[in-house]
Amino acid sequence: MAPTMVVPAFARTKQPEHVVEREDGEILKKRNEELEKELQKAMEREKRMREELQRTWERLRVAEEAEERLCSQLGELEAEAVGQARSYRASMMALMDQLSAAQKLLQGAVPVAPTPQVL
Repeated sequence: MAPTMVVPAFARTKQPEHVVEREDGEILKKRNEELEKELQKAMEREKRMREELQRTWERLRVAEEAEERLCSQLGELEAEAVGQARSYRASMMALMDQLSAAQKLLQGAVPVAPTPQVL
């Protein structure tokens, strides 16, 4: 058989309705205050998050502008490098032509003697 619980007589008496209503009102008031505090915290948290989002958007905007400037500078540098490479190639070709002409002059003016082989 299951154990039984003894309830004292004073606990079994019913409280008057105005006392119950007052207790219910106090409970509701306390719960309302708790909810208001939670709401206030949530609103403050949301405000902080919005501010952080705004700062992040600003950093992103600055980064995108910097990326655009860097891309533009890179394009200018690439164009300059191509120009320098073409100029260097033209100089090399001119020097090769001069060297070729000089070699032809030397071959026509002086016969080239073979160099002795050292064994």
